[in-house]
Amino acid sequence: MKEFDLLFTKGHIIDPKNNINQVMDIAIKDGRIAQVASRIENDTATQVIDIDGLYLTPGLIDMHVHVYHTREPETLSVIADHHSFRSGVTTMVDTGTAGAKHFLHFKRTVMDTSKTRILAFVNIVKSGMLGPFEQDINEMDAELAASIVLAYPEFCVGIKTAHYWVTKPWDDEHPPWEAVDRALEASDICKKPMMVDFWHRPDRTYQELLQKMQPGDIHTHVYAQQFPILDEHNKPNDFLFEARERGINFDLGHGAGSFWFRQAIPAYEGGFAPDSISTDLHIGNINGVVHDMITTMSKLLVMGMPLQEVIYRSTYAPANEIARPELGHLSIGAEADIAVLQLQEGQFGYVDCGQGKIIGNQRLTCELTVRAGEIVYDVSGRTALLWEDAPDSYWQIRYPENQG
Repeated sequence: MKEFDLLFTKGHIIDPKNNINQVMDIAIKDGRIAQVASRIENDTATQVIDIDGLYLTPGLIDMHVHVYHTREPETLSVIADHHSFRSGVTTMVDTGTAGAKHFLHFKRTVMDTSKTRILAFVNIVKSGMLGPFEQDINEMDAELAASIVLAYPEFCVGIKTAHYWVTKPWDDEHPPWEAVDRALEASDICKKPMMVDFWHRPDRTYQELLQKMQPGDIHTHVYAQQFPILDEHNKPNDFLFEARERGINFDLGHGAGSFWFRQAIPAYEGGFAPDSISTDLHIGNINGVVHDMITTMSKLLVMGMPLQEVIYRSTYAPANEIARPELGHLSIGAEADIAVLQLQEGQFGYVDCGQGKIIGNQRLTCELTVRAGEIVYDVSGRTALLWEDAPDSYWQIRYPENQG
């Protein structure tokens, strides 16, 4: 019997948690990382995959998606397994599509049946999103939302508040801070972070929001057009750095309307990068402007973010934000979630939510993905034999599990 099940050789490993950024071999046994070394003999593994010229990273974590696709009557969600692995993503975090009222259905019909690891922020609105109920403060039950997080800690990572932005003037039925305040209350009960999707307006400002937020909380859509992140000199405002110093995390959350180069590039060049990179993937943006996680990461890359930082903000940084330190790295004993990426050189265009374009000379693509030690995506057939050399079992159609 071989010592290892799977061995990747000659790949350039980027593992920010363990400060690895060099060509190394990595071996997997029983679904977990078994060894990382400069050289591991090929005859120690049942299957050996040469990835010379490619990058090997921890499986990517997209910490802002919508994947509760079984919800009725209305949803913007995508099917996780259809979009995760082809982008190197092994963990997706649904951000508030389900509230307490529907969480168990979400778990039973999506989380429990997906090969992608799916975690969730529970919406402070018990009916979740989308609908007019998001403006109803009677739907915002802090104790109920927190009880779901406490009852299912293996799936729930925090509380989400979003889309409470009444267009008419505030009144007794629509106090301006009610959604945020109740989400903060729920977060305090369950001792998990709050994620906020917020609309800035004169009587409910962004600066006030950041002051309300607690250390460990997450503000998503950081480069959205509505936030006054730039001062009169087109530099990041001081209050952003002050909030970060207090422990507030800023997530990219690209989405269909929340990423603008006119915000992102001056902010980044002024020293204000997102703490985590995420897509806000849903059916309204998979064909543009988001597409997928790997394209979103490429946008940060061509904005000037070093590759190792792009990987860090897509793996170990989000793992820490959602208090899942067991994820996002390649430590010995960790579950073997792996992305094998290619860094292409050429001329590539990327667009933002206003159809503004940037031209860059690099692009990341995903070649292969491993989830818990199983190869779940292999676009170039690196694990396959040439057809002439295939055994008799070649005649059997072999689809990955759940994809037939």
